[in-house]
Amino acid sequence: MIFESNQALVDFMIARGVLKTPALINGFIKVDRAHFINKKWQGLAYADQPLPIGEGQTISQPSTVAFMLELLSPESGQNILEIGAGSGYVTALLAAIVGLQGSVVAMERIKILAKQGRENIKDLLGKRVQYIIGDGTQGYKKNSPYDRIIVSAAASRIPEALISQLKDGGVMVVPVGKETQTMLRIIKKGSSFDITEYPGFVFVPLISE
Repeated sequence: MIFESNQALVDFMIARGVLKTPALINGFIKVDRAHFINKKWQGLAYADQPLPIGEGQTISQPSTVAFMLELLSPESGQNILEIGAGSGYVTALLAAIVGLQGSVVAMERIKILAKQGRENIKDLLGKRVQYIIGDGTQGYKKNSPYDRIIVSAAASRIPEALISQLKDGGVMVVPVGKETQTMLRIIKKGSSFDITEYPGFVFVPLISE
């Protein structure tokens, strides 16, 4: 289904019950998906489907992004790590939610995509948002620990380096698996974890350097 505006897409996700939290709704309203779509695909900018962004990578389906962010439950003022930043769409959404008192570290390993992503969010870059080229499986220890970690690529297993950079009480959302993935919501509780599984997703693989 293709919608005529960003607002219509947001209304669709609310009606479906995928997008619920007021802060997330406001973030999706503020951040226009068309800004993060290649010119070739602009006609599908408000379609609820993934789209190519180059180098074999995609910008995720909006309802999948909404589902992941609802699981992540980001809040104003938090410190968040994003793995697989790509075009910067989720980065911009997270920045809108954490506000001026929060911070977002976005990581992308493919240099050409990172260049595009940085350009897309250039107005956000600075103290609040960093866009880092690097191996996302190793995280970014310098700014850890993180209140929230979101991974927008499929890991073969839960990345231990990311778990180690998550605060006690923090939440990580990551798809795990090969051909199809199970979305995991992981809450760190000291040396143990609460893990909730949501099967039936397909992501590009998370690749280590």
